[in-house]
Amino acid sequence: MTITKAQTQNGLELSLEGRLDTMTAPELEAEISKALPGADSLVLDFAKLDYISSAGLRVLLSAHKQLSAKGGLRIVHVNDIVQEVFEVTGFADILTIE
Repeated sequence: MTITKAQTQNGLELSLEGRLDTMTAPELEAEISKALPGADSLVLDFAKLDYISSAGLRVLLSAHKQLSAKGGLRIVHVNDIVQEVFEVTGFADILTIE
């Protein structure tokens, strides 16, 4: 998985490419942990994300909880495959997906 970072006015945007699974979830978790102290909000761009596993969902849930008191977590450009995972797991009701 490739993670591209971009500073925004209020926080950080991370663009993910590839697969977010057991092997790559710790990488995303580390990037989010580094960003949280200085960011009020986080945008995750999933335009090039092909797959997400339960390990990836765990990282998203943790980030959502940590950012809910701040500007929040938004997920944008979700493809049909990842959106289906969000729907089946109930994450579509928890996360802000645009």
